[in-house]
Amino acid sequence: EVQLVESGGGLVQAGGSLRLSCAASGFTFDDYAIGWFRQAPGKEREVVSCISSDDSSTYYEDSVKGRFTISTDNAKNTLYLQMNSLKPEDTAVYYCVADSWGTCAKLIRNDYGGMDYWGKGTLVTVSS
Repeated sequence: EVQLVESGGGLVQAGGSLRLSCAASGFTFDDYAIGWFRQAPGKEREVVSCISSDDSSTYYEDSVKGRFTISTDNAKNTLYLQMNSLKPEDTAVYYCVADSWGTCAKLIRNDYGGMDYWGKGTLVTVSS
């Protein structure tokens, strides 16, 4: 059974940090592009970050560049998102996704429906 299980969300004050984790199972983790989408209340879902499987290149949405860092531990089949200098506008449910294309192309196009696998999400709330 394929699973993507997010953890690490919570309530944090503006300027604080959180690290999200996504534990993957049931598929060959190394062969997939993996990343994060988020959806804030009343807003469209948007891509946050992605890491490709072919060359480990990374992508960040403009508003998180310099503050968020995506990484993987392939031995543990786990994806991370280190989030620093959090802002109230980062408040959202964060979803882990995996795409068998292996590149971040579909994530960059915000093609959430085109992903192969999705997690159930973890809520991040940043207070001002």
